[in-house]
Amino acid sequence: MRPEIRFLLGDRPVRLAGLSPTLTVLAWLREQARLAGTKEGCAEGDCGACTVVLGEPQGGPGSGGMRYRAVNACLLFMPALDGRQLLTVEHLRGADGALHPVQQAMVEHHGSQCGFCTPGFVMALFALYQGGGGVTRAAAAEALAGNLCRCTGYRPILDAAVASCAAPAEDRFTAAAGDTAAALRALDDGASLVLDAPGQRCFVPASLDELAALRLEHPGAVLLAGGTDLGLRVTKRHEVLETVISLEKVAALREVVWQGDTVRLGAGLTYAEALPTLAGLHPEFAALVRRIGAGQVRERGTLGGNLGNASPIGDTPPALLALGARLVLRRGGEQRELPLEQFFLGYRQTALAPGEFIEAILVPRPAPDAVVRIFKVAKRFDQDISTCCGAFQLRIVDGVVRQARLAWGGMAAVPCRSPNAEAALLGQPWGEAAVRAAMAALVDDLRPLSDFRGSAAYRLKLAQNLLLKLWLGEAA
Repeated sequence: MRPEIRFLLGDRPVRLAGLSPTLTVLAWLREQARLAGTKEGCAEGDCGACTVVLGEPQGGPGSGGMRYRAVNACLLFMPALDGRQLLTVEHLRGADGALHPVQQAMVEHHGSQCGFCTPGFVMALFALYQGGGGVTRAAAAEALAGNLCRCTGYRPILDAAVASCAAPAEDRFTAAAGDTAAALRALDDGASLVLDAPGQRCFVPASLDELAALRLEHPGAVLLAGGTDLGLRVTKRHEVLETVISLEKVAALREVVWQGDTVRLGAGLTYAEALPTLAGLHPEFAALVRRIGAGQVRERGTLGGNLGNASPIGDTPPALLALGARLVLRRGGEQRELPLEQFFLGYRQTALAPGEFIEAILVPRPAPDAVVRIFKVAKRFDQDISTCCGAFQLRIVDGVVRQARLAWGGMAAVPCRSPNAEAALLGQPWGEAAVRAAMAALVDDLRPLSDFRGSAAYRLKLAQNLLLKLWLGEAA
């Protein structure tokens, strides 16, 4: 195993050993690399002030292409840089001092006020610029939803976004893409990593079999995928994670394979990577994913992580429960399948045995005549936690409900289905009387919690009204 991480900082090769495996890229940039353009605002992935861009080779060795994506440096641990290019706001200006097109557009459209948030906006714009031309104002707003400006400068920033991204990317980064990809491939030998620091050790396996062996050998190790949830234990609680197994280099965990009408989604797929497949399953699922955090979060957060942390407010569990998902769990060389509703045992508790991990999620394609609806209710539209999320799948044949899967998140200790409400619908004519009976049955199914997002009584009434909304929407 290789004992160091290798990456490009701008165009400069960097090799580092002996770092804490949970040192954030933000802390390293500011405290060790002395690149202070990247700012710390919230340290939890909400404000975008720390936005940087990761570049990695796209396609095979002969393609010469690069893919750039904006991520939050405050939740990104240093091992994630291995084999990648790290770009900060300091790297955008040319050697002759000329500003990058997105920087120039920010100047021309007066997109900077106090300036604190500006580097993060610039880097998010850079990633958008690299994605190609013809960006609409709506697409720009979505791409910048993870960047907050407290001076209320959004209009000129959006003007700068549309102006700078109107044409296909043409800058020194696209011109050097082939050389950059070749340099990254030369740095990354495909080896697994073991990174040691005082009191800490991080394993970065390069294969699924190696991951399975390490998980058996270190059942108490923390599994690190995207880090959008785990990172808060470091940045907010200041926990020291002694043994970490990073899933960053296990390509098999990011595969998408169709098996008939069921898709097998690798547990390491990020939301951004999974989005096209989820949109193909059903547009409602895609709409939900677009509300998970912001673009920076969706580029790092993973499907398996959203399930494995067993949070009651995870966004994907209700949708996956409604669609009848099953999990592929692996322990050593053995696999087993488990319906998702049997996975969550309690608050942050799962059915995973010691040494076991989530390998994949199996999701059946809804029948062509299935009614699928997903409603997420939160205090704001973008990057907010659910007060309640209801996900429903119904099959109605000749006016009679023949299948009903009603799933909920944000209600109690675990995501769950509502069997009594489902039973109230099954075999009944699809109409207001059946829906009202299901609404009444939710009283026996749900034991909502009370917190600052809403009282238990509010959540119950909200869940009942989501069922009513489901019927009104279909009856319209």
